[in-house]
Amino acid sequence: MIRVASPQDAVPISDIYNQYVAHTHITFEEEPVSVDAMARRMEGILPALPWLVWVEAGEVLGFAYACAWKERSAYRHSVESTIYLRPEVTGKRIGSRLYAGLLGELRGRQLHAVIGCIALPNAASVALHERLGFGGVGQFREVGWKFGRWIDVGYWQLLL
Repeated sequence: MIRVASPQDAVPISDIYNQYVAHTHITFEEEPVSVDAMARRMEGILPALPWLVWVEAGEVLGFAYACAWKERSAYRHSVESTIYLRPEVTGKRIGSRLYAGLLGELRGRQLHAVIGCIALPNAASVALHERLGFGGVGQFREVGWKFGRWIDVGYWQLLL
C-alpha cells in the first residue's frame, strides 16, 4: 500500500494537492500546481529524501514527503514533512500509516529533526502530528493571507 513515488504519480498527486489549494487554507498556494510543476518538485526531492504514496486498487489516495528545512548547511539534519490525502479517505487511519512510513524512512537516514508546519486552525493535522510523537514548539500569528483572512502557522517538531 505504501511505495516510493515516481514521476508518473505527478498526475494524481497534483490532483490531490490542488483540491487543498482551491478549497482550504491548509496550503498557502493560491493557484493550482500543474502536473509538470509537481513532477519538477518531486525530481527536486527524490532520491535525496523520501516521497511516498499510499495506493489502493491502483489509485493514489495520498502522499507524504520530506524536504530540506532550510538551505544553509548547518540545517542539513533537519527536514520539513508534508502529507496530503484525498478528502474522502481522511479519518480512515491512512494518514497515520502513511506518515509513520515516512518517519520510518527518515529514521534510516542521518537526520535529527522533523518539522511539521500547520496552517491553523487544523485540528486533524495537529492530532495526527501529536499522535506520532510531535510536540508543538511555536506559532506565528497572521503570516498568511488566503480567502480574505489572516492565517496563523504552528510548528510541531519530532526529534528522531
